Amino acid sequence: MNCATHFNELSPEFSARVLRDVSMAKHTSWHAGGPAELFFAPRNAGDLAAFVRQLPAHIPLLWVGLGSNLLVRDGGFPGAVIHTHGALGLLERISATRINAEAGVPCARIARQCVKWGLGPAEFFAGIPGTLGGALAMNAGAFGGETWKHVIEVDVLDRRGIRRTRRPAEYKVGYRSVVGPPDEWFMGARLEFERQPGADNEAIRVLLERRKQTQPIGEWSCGSVFANPPGNYAARLIETAGLKGFRIGDASVSLKHANFIINHGAASAGDIEAVILHVQRTIEAMYHVLLQPEVRIVGVPA
Repeated sequence: MNCATHFNELSPEFSARVLRDVSMAKHTSWHAGGPAELFFAPRNAGDLAAFVRQLPAHIPLLWVGLGSNLLVRDGGFPGAVIHTHGALGLLERISATRINAEAGVPCARIARQCVKWGLGPAEFFAGIPGTLGGALAMNAGAFGGETWKHVIEVDVLDRRGIRRTRRPAEYKVGYRSVVGPPDEWFMGARLEFERQPGADNEAIRVLLERRKQTQPIGEWSCGSVFANPPGNYAARLIETAGLKGFRIGDASVSLKHANFIINHGAASAGDIEAVILHVQRTIEAMYHVLLQPEVRIVGVPA
C-alpha cells in the first residue's frame, strides 16, 4: 500500500507516533485481514481529539477497540485506524445509579465493576466480546440485555476534532442498529442502572458458563456474524439449512453454534467473507430471508 501521501500530511507532533502498514490480523478477534495504512494509538481523549483535528479530511477513519466485530479485507484499510483500547479506559461511578465509561473500556469490565458497585442489571455486558465504543455503535446485546437501554448521554467526536455531548433522542436506535449524525464517533457514555445491593459475580458466572456451553469460546471468531431476522434466529436457519461445518479454506461455520464462523488458524479475510456470502445466498434461496451481517466488513480486497 502507498501511504506516503497521507503520512506526509500529518503534523510533526503526531508523525513520529503513527505506524504504517500495521497488520489488522493482530488487532481483530478473527486474526485475519490486511494492513492499516496508518495506525494510531492515542494516549487519552484530548490526544485523540488533537490527532483527528489535524488529520487531512480526505483520509478515511476506522475506530477499533478489541476488534471483535470487524473484518478487514486482505487488501487492508486505506486510511487511518484509531486504536482506542488501552487509551479511552476511564470507568467511574458518578452517582448512586450512574456510571461514566469511555469507549475503550471492555464490556466485560463494565459488568464486573457494576457488580462490585451493586448496580444492575449489567451482567449482560459480560457476554459482549468488545468495548463500549463498539457496543454503542451497534446497540450490542447479550442474554436479553441491550446497551442503549441504559444510555443517558454519549460523548462524541466529529471529523473536525470537536467534542460534544448528545442525548439518546438524537439517535435512531434499533436491534443491532444505531443511526445518528454522520462523521461522528463515540468517545464514551453515561449509563444508568438500578441499585442491586448484595449483587455478586454468580450471575455473571452462570451466564458465561451458559455461553461457554453453547458458543465456540476460545476459537477465533467475531462472535455472532448475523443479526437475527424478525421472528426467527439466524443460527436456527443456518443449522436447518445444513451449513454447520461448511468450509472455505481455513474458515468454517462453527459446529457448535451456526451463527459463528471460525478461523481455524490460516484463514484469509477473503475465506471468511466467502463463507459469509455463501451462507447468505443459501438462506435466501432456501427460506427467502436475507441475513444481515452484524459484523462490519471494511477495506479493499487483495
